[in-house]
Amino acid sequence: MELSSDPVGASLEMSQVKSNDEPSDSDYESLPPHVSVATHMTAGAVAGVLEHTVMYPVDSVKTRMQSLQPEPNAQYRSVYQALKRIIQTEGMLRPLRGLNITMIGAGPAHALYFACYERVKHSLSDVIQSGGNSHLANGVAGSVATVLHDAIMNPAEVVKQRMQMYNSPYRGLWDCLQTVTRNEGFGAFYRSYSTQLTMNIPFQAVHFITYELMQEQLNPHRLYHPGSHIVSGAAAGALSAAVTTPLDVCKTLLNTQENVVLSSVNVSGHLSGMANAFRTVYRLGGLAAFFKGAQARVIYQMPSTAIAWSVYEFFKYFLTKQRHEQQAAPGPR
Repeated sequence: MELSSDPVGASLEMSQVKSNDEPSDSDYESLPPHVSVATHMTAGAVAGVLEHTVMYPVDSVKTRMQSLQPEPNAQYRSVYQALKRIIQTEGMLRPLRGLNITMIGAGPAHALYFACYERVKHSLSDVIQSGGNSHLANGVAGSVATVLHDAIMNPAEVVKQRMQMYNSPYRGLWDCLQTVTRNEGFGAFYRSYSTQLTMNIPFQAVHFITYELMQEQLNPHRLYHPGSHIVSGAAAGALSAAVTTPLDVCKTLLNTQENVVLSSVNVSGHLSGMANAFRTVYRLGGLAAFFKGAQARVIYQMPSTAIAWSVYEFFKYFLTKQRHEQQAAPGPR
């Protein structure tokens, strides 16, 4: 049986399965009960790697556009103009610098993220909504999953953003890791962790609530419908990105520790703490500085989250379909 990408085809296939096994309407909403945590983690890891890699060049542009005092050659009017200039002046592969550490971190980070989200969401939904869909459970589950995700991803973010900056002094991944550890200590990789959590907890709460609300409107029966997953994921990513951009600017400053910025505000050593980051951003650019790179961030997040959700929902659909086919198959004679 081929997977159908249109809602009618998907509905017919799922209804055929239901006639044999009579599952409830919510069977697709969760992965089959016999599926191990390893399966959740595998689906999440694949979704996470694709989410971060497909739109990575735009993420590189976002990091540069969030610089508070960029050099003249690193001042860009738009995402397209930035990509064009980077490729022309720094080479075709320059927008991909730092992708390797992102892929290394994204796999395990998203594996824990989705596995934790599914487990906490269903546990809380059983308590709050007697097994039904609870927006409160979705938001709390997303927030809890974020703590695990960021614990793994934060060091990768530090290395990635330092390698993305204009005139980055690091020759490569290992040079960046060794130089930062030697000059700033291991704590440098978690200097922005509190800011990251402060940003990502509301980001993921808004993200998951928006996604589930959109699914209720576009796909109330929760069948496999790629179009609805893509639209819901894109909307969730765009709204979450727009709301949390000010915190993302502060996180970028803490991760990159731009020398020009620190010198201009007479900071000796390294900038630390969310409060110091907020004060520095406001001092150098006022309220407008908190929204630097907002366009690039939204452009990055919309397709990224759409990809992540569509890939993850495909795994859920495929595994559920496999289970029903196995149950419907006649036993040995």
